[in-house]
Amino acid sequence: MTTTTSLPALARMTPVGLAELIERAALQTRVDRKYVVPAEALPHLLEQLAPHARVLDIGGERTFRYESVYFDTPRLDSYHSAAYRRRRRFKVRTRTYLDSAECWLEVKISGARGSVTKHRLPYHPGDCDTVRPGRAFVDEALARESIAPGADGALDPVLVTDYHRTTLLLPESASRVTIDTALSWRHDGATLRLSGSAVIETKTASAASPVDRMLWQRGVRPARISKYATGLAALRVDLPDAPWRRTLRRHFRGTTSSVGPAPTTLSHRPEQEASCV
Repeated sequence: MTTTTSLPALARMTPVGLAELIERAALQTRVDRKYVVPAEALPHLLEQLAPHARVLDIGGERTFRYESVYFDTPRLDSYHSAAYRRRRRFKVRTRTYLDSAECWLEVKISGARGSVTKHRLPYHPGDCDTVRPGRAFVDEALARESIAPGADGALDPVLVTDYHRTTLLLPESASRVTIDTALSWRHDGATLRLSGSAVIETKTASAASPVDRMLWQRGVRPARISKYATGLAALRVDLPDAPWRRTLRRHFRGTTSSVGPAPTTLSHRPEQEASCV
């Protein structure tokens, strides 16, 4: 299992506290760009970033364990809005910071030109697998964005993701970069792990960050990947997967899953056409 914990460049970076990070680069409305890179490429990338980046440090720790529970309607309206590339899309999840037991209920709205707006509510960790205590908050956030979550409005837990995250601040551009490793997904008794890869996400007000340009110069282009939608598409071969098909083929084929008493190999679905409207 590969994480950033032991990378020397990370240890040498100037620390930044959580309060300062939020103050300087909260970016609740932002443009996200995601990249899937081999974990073995991280040491060189971090060495290049070390003079220009600060790393989130809490109590001497610089890599943190996350768990997210994603909620959807019985008809998977959130998933299908992403699969069919609808103009306005939503995700509802709880995010638990396992090292501090801090938890948030979050509603993410994807809008025009790749913009993302996030609404957050402090949440009890014991309620991480239900939206019931925060349902009024979810409904208000969706109504504010003129989104209605399906006919019956029910929101049930569908997918759980676990990963380790390192967060960088780029002071010159007031942008953030997250590096996720040791990614895994759980759905309906199946577990899928993305071994040997890291997901890098840049979060900017609009313009590309120095990390984006650095990756582009190395021939790495943004990938269509969503922790919820791509993970569920990999585990549910019956679902439409057009937006993430290239990512699934390149990074998820042959991923091991702990379904049943012994590990098996998940072979992604044969080529199929999906309507994207």
